[in-house]
Amino acid sequence: MNADSASANPDSPAQAPSDNAGPINSGAIARLYGEDVFEVPSDLYIPPEALKVFLDAFEGPLDLLLYLIRRQNFNILDIPMARLTEQYLQYVDQIRSHNLELAAEYLLMAAALIEIKSRLLLPPVKSESGEETEDPRAELVRRLLEYERIKLAAEQIGDMPQLGHDFLQAQAVIPPETAVQWPSVSPEDLHAAFMEVIRRAKLTVHHKIGRQGLSVREHMSSILRHLQVSGFVEFFDLFDPSRGVAVVVVNFLALLELAKETLVEITQAEPLAPIYVRLAHSHE
Repeated sequence: MNADSASANPDSPAQAPSDNAGPINSGAIARLYGEDVFEVPSDLYIPPEALKVFLDAFEGPLDLLLYLIRRQNFNILDIPMARLTEQYLQYVDQIRSHNLELAAEYLLMAAALIEIKSRLLLPPVKSESGEETEDPRAELVRRLLEYERIKLAAEQIGDMPQLGHDFLQAQAVIPPETAVQWPSVSPEDLHAAFMEVIRRAKLTVHHKIGRQGLSVREHMSSILRHLQVSGFVEFFDLFDPSRGVAVVVVNFLALLELAKETLVEITQAEPLAPIYVRLAHSHE
């Protein structure tokens, strides 16, 4: 929102100089296209909205106060309230006739400044404990310092490079054929391979009557020892059909238990290819 003409207010922000700006000679009122102008042209027309101070450049009363303090090089810890309040009210007067909604926020701060100025004119009052009361400007100073820190932090964040605006994220696409992918062994393939082991075992069965103690844990240990030595073993090489169907079944149960506990991996080089067994990566 705009305020009235800045020409009537010496404290209003200076306008940006033109490219041909330079020192104006004594007696000249302005410089136009590099030449000094000593009198106002009689046919010069200035539109009513030509010279305006845009107060919406300030983000609020604290921003305006901080601007006035920094421009006058005031000590923020020892603010001259009389001068600061006078300059602040000059800016507020410029916007009261244009935007009451915008002026209301600034008028609230103006009232606070006048109150602080009035309290400074009164003699200091000591508390019951004999200590002097807090400086009336203390709360305003805290708010200004906090606002300045937040404003500087926001400017630093705004200056940081932004993804998609100042830089792009690097991406690399790996063709799927470069990664080694082992086909998964389906239960049907495993069943067919086991049935082939059973068929071979039946070919070498011996009709012997006797009691045989078979331990799944012992066969698990045997398979692990075999794999630690050989590393990569074909499925059929883990079974000895000559020992009979019972031993083959227990050996197969031991293999399934090892796969369940992720101690071994059952893989194929490609679909319908021979099945291989190897130690899991975490146990190699």
